[in-house]
Formats: sequence, structure tokens, C-alpha cells
Amino acid sequence: MSAHTHTSDRRGFLKLSARLAALGLTTLGAGRAHTALAAADDLIEVDDYKALVCIYMFGGNDANNLIVPLEPTRYAAYQNIRGGLTLGASKLLAPIADASGNSYALHYGLAELNPLYASGNLAVVLNTGLLTRPLTRAQYLQGLEAPTNLFSHSDQTVQAQTGMPTLNGTGWGGRLLDLFGGADSLAAVSLSSPALFLRGNQVSGNAIPPGGTLQLAGMSFWPQQEATARRQAVLDLLTFDGGNTLRQTANQALADGLQLAESLKAAAGGAMTASFPGTPIGNQLREVAKLILHRAAQGPGRQVFFCAIDGFDTHSAQDWQHWFLLSSLSQALGAFYSVVKDAGLASNVTAFTQSEFGRTLQPSGSGSDHAWGSHQLVLGGGVKGGIYGQMPAFALGGPDDAGNRGVWIPTIATSQFGATIGRWFGASEGDLAWAFPDLAQFPTSDAGFMHPA
Repeated sequence: MSAHTHTSDRRGFLKLSARLAALGLTTLGAGRAHTALAAADDLIEVDDYKALVCIYMFGGNDANNLIVPLEPTRYAAYQNIRGGLTLGASKLLAPIADASGNSYALHYGLAELNPLYASGNLAVVLNTGLLTRPLTRAQYLQGLEAPTNLFSHSDQTVQAQTGMPTLNGTGWGGRLLDLFGGADSLAAVSLSSPALFLRGNQVSGNAIPPGGTLQLAGMSFWPQQEATARRQAVLDLLTFDGGNTLRQTANQALADGLQLAESLKAAAGGAMTASFPGTPIGNQLREVAKLILHRAAQGPGRQVFFCAIDGFDTHSAQDWQHWFLLSSLSQALGAFYSVVKDAGLASNVTAFTQSEFGRTLQPSGSGSDHAWGSHQLVLGGGVKGGIYGQMPAFALGGPDDAGNRGVWIPTIATSQFGATIGRWFGASEGDLAWAFPDLAQFPTSDAGFMHPA
């Protein structure tokens, strides 16, 4: 376990708050999270390096076909309801078993991940999703404390990334990073679009294109001292703000951008020990691997990344589309894990999937519809490989169904999922209670799939 102490420093947040107030804007994380910040204003000092990599599956992944139970009675119920979306033996990988010996199989698109399950580095976390408290079917039908706007892409995406039922301006990845004072330009990075997941009370994150250097135009001169002089002149100009708050904020944004460009340039030359697929998710994870190798070499610290793969809204033609998406994910994750393992960083990096919701077990023609609970993958040397949680009972209108089409009521909340990862990241129980305000409503804050910090 990494030894750490706490130091108090809220100067950065207070400075930002003052700037925003002067502009007539509210501070980031206003309301509930802002009030709770006082409980987390002591920054955690660490003596090791760790990184989290969130891979978001936009559209709502049909996790009913991500992993399939092979026990004959369960499989027969699955087959009876899934109909044309059933995965037969030719579309399932070699069986894997949970701690109790129950047999399952992963979707055949996940070929690179099956060996990682066998080596103990992959966990499958069953039936996760946003909850504010444990919820039964009877309670849900009575309207008791279910998240609002279920089955909505936009609302459920916000909830998946914030870990909260209502928008408060922060994501759970950003709040975890807040605990460590992640202020450098590579602390929170999206390789996709700007992500709410990365925004904390103090951390805002950067969005960069894979392979991009973001260099400022007009800085290339020879000899080098000429280029250096011009760059320094730009930096000097950024110190003249005349007391204007808007100008101060703009100058700071440009200065941060210049620093980010330098960091990306330094990381660009890293050699990869594995070949990444030339897919969007492959390109994103290649860039993440480079940034991790670069930052880890500098010593202790924390990083959080956000990647994305789109196309999971499979209302039709799901069979081929789902295989294509999962195989793209599997190939990219396989290469990514190979790189961090070869660098001796497998135990320092945890990658995991998220999605706004699962999909109905009962199909709609050649596809499936929006649902709720879903299964997620967690990969890394700090992962306790295995299958965690409970597979829903495959019964339409049954005890796990929020409706009558196989809309699973989650049994592991997003806050429990995030807190399990956050504990490995180095957060204490008090820190986790601040980062996930609804955590106290659940009987445990640890879903069990991570080794101790």
C-alpha cells in the first residue's frame, strides 16, 4: 500500500472561483459537490504512479451478448427470449468460470480478452448501472427513488459519467483526480470529445486528437535560439492582463495549451512494443499508451483518460455491428495491455468500460432497445480477474426486470463500481464518500474486483 500524507491547498480552486464570479458565472461543481469540497480539500500525496482509462461505449452496449451463461437451464432461458440475437456455440469463445465454478462465455468478438481472463487480469462486472439506493422490482414499480429519464441517451450518458442522478457539473473521474491535485496538463486527457467524466471541481481536463501535437503556428525557426526567443515573447505577452479577468482567463488558457503542446511533443517519440489496429479506438489507446509511458517515467502521480467508441445503438442489424465494435475494442485493448505490461506498468494502469445503459434481452427485429443495467469489463494488473455480481434472472417481467422485456434493474451501482476503482487508485473511505455522495446508501462500497491499493 502506498504511503501518503495530506497537504491543504485550495488556492487554485479559490482563484478559479474568484475569476468565474467576476465573470458572473457559477463555480464548477456548484451546489452539492461544491459544499462537499470542504471534506476533500486535503490533497493526497502519493509515492507511486497510477492511471485510469475509461472506454465509453456510446449508444448503449448490448451486454446480454457480451457474456452469456452456459449452464443449460440459464442458456435455454436466454435462447428462448433472445431469439434471432442468440449467440450459438460458433459465436462464443472458450468457456470461462466464476469463483463458484459456473460456466460462461464471452462474445466471439473479444478474442484478445479471453486469455487475459485466464491470466487473472480481466474482470467482468455484472449488471451495473446508476442507482441512488438498492432497488427491487416492486420498489421500482412503486416509483421509489429510481434515476430520472431512464432510457434516454443524453440523460443516461450524463449519469454514467457523473455517477449521480442529477447534473452537478462534475464527473466521477474528475472528482477522483481532484483528491490528488491533478493540475498538470496531462493529468486528465480525453482522446475523444471533451468529456464530463474528466471534469472535477478543480480539474477540467484536455481534449486532444490522437497523434496531434497542437503546436503553435509560426514557432519554427532556425537557428533554435530564434524559435525559443519568439516563444518566450509569446509567454511574456501572456503576463500582461491589465487586471482584466476575461483577459487573465484567456491568457491562462493559452499558456496551458502551450504547456500541453510541449508535453505532447515530448511524449510523441515513445516506441510501441505492440501493433495497434488502425481503428478510432485503436488510435486513441495508442496515444494513451504513449502518454502513460511518458508520464510514468517522470515519477509518482495520477492520470485519468477518456476514450470512446461509438455505434452501440443497435436497434437493427445488431449481429454484425456488435461483432465489429467488440472486436475493435478487443484488439485495441489487447495491444494496449501488451504495451503497459512490457513497460512494467500493468499493475499501475486500470482500463474499464462504461456505457449509458444496457439493452433489452427481448429483441426488436434484428436489434434491441434501450434498457438499464449492463455488464462492464475491467482490465489491468491490479484487477482481481473473475466474474462479479449477479447475472439477472432471464424472465420477462421477472424479479430483475423493470418492465416486461428484460430491462435489468442494476444490482451494482455506478458509485460502487467507481468506488472500487477509486480505492485502488489511492482514495480513502472518507475520500470515496466525498467523490460518490450516494455511496452510504449501499451495504458495501467495494464490489471486490480490484486488489488493495
